Amino acid sequence: MTVLGGKNLNHIIAVAFTVIFSYLIGSLNSAIIVCRLWKGEDIRKSGSNNAGLTNVLRVYGKGPALATLLCDLAKGVIAVAVCRTVCHYVFDTVFFGDPHFIGYLAGLCVMLGHCFPVFYGFHGGKGVLLAATTLLAIDPLTCLLSVTVFAILLAITKYVSVGSIFASVAYPTFTFILQKFVYNGDHAVIPNTVVGILICALIVFLHRPNIKRLMNGTENKFGKKKEN
Repeated sequence: MTVLGGKNLNHIIAVAFTVIFSYLIGSLNSAIIVCRLWKGEDIRKSGSNNAGLTNVLRVYGKGPALATLLCDLAKGVIAVAVCRTVCHYVFDTVFFGDPHFIGYLAGLCVMLGHCFPVFYGFHGGKGVLLAATTLLAIDPLTCLLSVTVFAILLAITKYVSVGSIFASVAYPTFTFILQKFVYNGDHAVIPNTVVGILICALIVFLHRPNIKRLMNGTENKFGKKKEN
């Protein structure tokens, strides 16, 4: 195995493949594709104008929302699995001595594609579901703990945005705690946590309108139809 430490063509190609492949997979926005095929409409022109699962559920109901969920589940897992497999078996490359790191990088890039899709004018979703599915493929326990935070905050506040923001903060927090104190030390704790922080920052950044509505008391609660 080749370990990151010098200028190596395999490393450059592996990173380039991971970034480009994951971003393009992420740019295939599930909510937009499902709603166009199912309803013949652009989800970005309805409800909160967000191309994400929550808006699909609010506007079109459970059927399209379930299809969006399944597509996003597949998209995140495919990005992580393909990039880890290609880097390991094709480029024979491991970064920071940890085979999981390339999964975190793929997770960040697939989210960037999802949130800023090249195929849809760089106007996409907020990436919360995708962050969970990529994390599920990388570290199921951290995913479970972060999703638990989301569920608890959603149950308490009834705001999806509040659960999403706190879950995004839990992502790098649990990544650091588990990899530093629970796992066997083979993980690149700092690089993985840094990528987790970047994912958290991206999610919080994209929730700026939600934060503003929360402060103004106008944010919609989960299960409540948006009032006209």
